[in-house]
Amino acid sequence: MQLTPPYHELKMSKKNKISIITASFQSQKTIKDTLDSVNIQSYPNIEHIIIDGASSDGTLDLVKNHGKRVKTVLSEPDKGIFDAYNKGLALCEGEVIGILNSDDFYYEPHVIRDVMRQFEDASVDAVYADLLYVDKDDTDKVVRYWKSRAYCDGDFKKSFSPAHPTLFLRRSVYSKSGGFKSDYRYSGDYEFMLRVFHIHKINSVYLPQIFVKMRTGGATGGSIKFIKKQNLEILRALENHDVRIYKALFFSRKFFD
Repeated sequence: MQLTPPYHELKMSKKNKISIITASFQSQKTIKDTLDSVNIQSYPNIEHIIIDGASSDGTLDLVKNHGKRVKTVLSEPDKGIFDAYNKGLALCEGEVIGILNSDDFYYEPHVIRDVMRQFEDASVDAVYADLLYVDKDDTDKVVRYWKSRAYCDGDFKKSFSPAHPTLFLRRSVYSKSGGFKSDYRYSGDYEFMLRVFHIHKINSVYLPQIFVKMRTGGATGGSIKFIKKQNLEILRALENHDVRIYKALFFSRKFFD
């Protein structure tokens, strides 16, 4: 049996590199937590890419002063968060890609190590785990625990989807399926996951552990108005991909599971 060398002995290459995309805008109050959580990851071969929507506060100063693993910073107006993700994808060099928004941060220092161990299996296309929603001011206060599970074909019909902030994919998945559709302003992550899991049927691994803490009330809102718009887009995505559901059952599961 050939043993994998300790991570500090790995030869740095694109094959074992992971790219982390952070989309930010006016994120002075939160992005330092994001940067620090990437800085302390035990896995060495990380490139951190910041896609900023032309912030005018202190966001970029914090990135400059605290982004120890930041390779690229792009700051310009964009068409929304999913447009920003696509800009980041175009700049990634890693074999594996993760997305960590500027109000989110990794739960502990070994998240990326655990992710990359799964990708040592060449058949694995995706890795995801659990998510904690936390209070935007007190990040030790848990608002909701998003407990996930292993994906089974057809789960999107039952309202199940992985927690997108915890999802890591091979770059080949993006090459095969395309990036995010920016005309989905509120649920582009859902439409993308529907496409890659349900349509392209990628091979995924679920790890029963927490990967990310996500502040409530961030880039995706949380208001009743936002939730309504998001759900209308989810219905549009399901219809566009010919996924038939019973609406009442679907949304009762979505809200109460």
